[in-house]
Amino acid sequence: MLIETLKMLFNRDLNMLKFEIESYQNEINLWKIESNISNSAGNLCLHLIGNLNTYIGAQYGKTGYIRNRALEFSLKDISKAELLSKIEATLIVVNNALDVISEENLKAEYPILVFENKTSTEFMLIHLTTHLAYHLGQINYHRRLLDNKI
Repeated sequence: MLIETLKMLFNRDLNMLKFEIESYQNEINLWKIESNISNSAGNLCLHLIGNLNTYIGAQYGKTGYIRNRALEFSLKDISKAELLSKIEATLIVVNNALDVISEENLKAEYPILVFENKTSTEFMLIHLTTHLAYHLGQINYHRRLLDNKI
C-alpha cells in the first residue's frame, strides 16, 4: 500500500516539476538568482533529479547512476527541453525502482548512511517525497517572482 502511495506522490510532484519548468515564460529566468535567493530553479531541478536518481534509481533500480552533487549546483544554462527530458527520464527510473521494492525492503535498513543515524527504507522514501515537495515549492515561488517582473 505504501509503495502505491509513494508512486502517486512522486508521479504527482515530478509531473508538477515538469509543469513548473515548462511554465517559465523566459527560459533565461530558470538560471537567475536574485536578492536572497541562493539557488536557481534550474539548479534545484538538477538537484532533485540527482537526488532521486541516486537514492531511488541507483539503490533500487540498479541503474548505475553516479551522482556529481557539485554539478547540480554549478551547471548553468541547460535548455528547458533538456531539463524536461531529464525529469521525464527520472519519472521512469523512480517508477521502475519502486516496482521492485517489497514490503520487506520498506522495513529494512536503507542500504547507505545518508543522515547521522541509520534509517529504514520506508523513512528514506518518505523523506524523498518531502524533499521533492520542498524544492518544488521553491521553484514555484522562484518562477512567479521572476516571470512576473517587467
